[in-house]
Amino acid sequence: MTALTRFVLQVVGWAVGLPLEILVILAIFRGPYRRYPIVFLFVLVDFATTLVDIALNTQSFLTHDPAVSHLAAKVYWINEWVLQVLIFATVLSLIDLATFLSRSRRIMRVGLGAGALLFAGITFWIHFHPAPVKIGVWMTPWTRDMSVCATVLDLALWMILIASPKSDRSLMLISGGLGMQFTAEAIGEAVVNLSAAPQSQVLALIGAIIVAIGNLLCLYVWWQTFRAIPSPAKAERH
Repeated sequence: MTALTRFVLQVVGWAVGLPLEILVILAIFRGPYRRYPIVFLFVLVDFATTLVDIALNTQSFLTHDPAVSHLAAKVYWINEWVLQVLIFATVLSLIDLATFLSRSRRIMRVGLGAGALLFAGITFWIHFHPAPVKIGVWMTPWTRDMSVCATVLDLALWMILIASPKSDRSLMLISGGLGMQFTAEAIGEAVVNLSAAPQSQVLALIGAIIVAIGNLLCLYVWWQTFRAIPSPAKAERH
């Protein structure tokens, strides 16, 4: 798989993903950001990190400068760290909304938050390897495990919503979009991890495509969900 092919596929992903991210941001900004501030923050940061990745990866492809390529890889993994934190914060904030009327809300919030932090710390300790091991070698399986943990939390959110006497359609759709993204990330990262041993570029590319598709599906579901929520002005008129 040539570098040109990989870059073209990246450009296709950006061409589809960036407009979707803008549409989601605009839809949330109409009013839902008041109820979903963490989701709004996550989408904004995701959009900003995508722009940074586009600039660095394009420069790396055009110049073939090893220093730029190294910087692009380093920034990519820093962005992954930031986004992983925001993803967990997003899921926990949605669980908090889903348990708003529950008597065990505080216990559930503390328990899930502590469990997520403990899982992140233990898996980080297991996978971490100091230099000269490349960061991607251990970050890939760690982010895979984090995706699995996020998927479990999202499943817990779904169970809470299903058991609730008053179903919240918006929360269920937002949770469903995240579930698609988390599942795709877990599968994609597993495929990428399989490609590390035999150095299979094809497997690595397939894994990256699976992750990208999951992200695009989540963005599309979120866009449709948030645009369907009436703005505060419309809600007052009705």
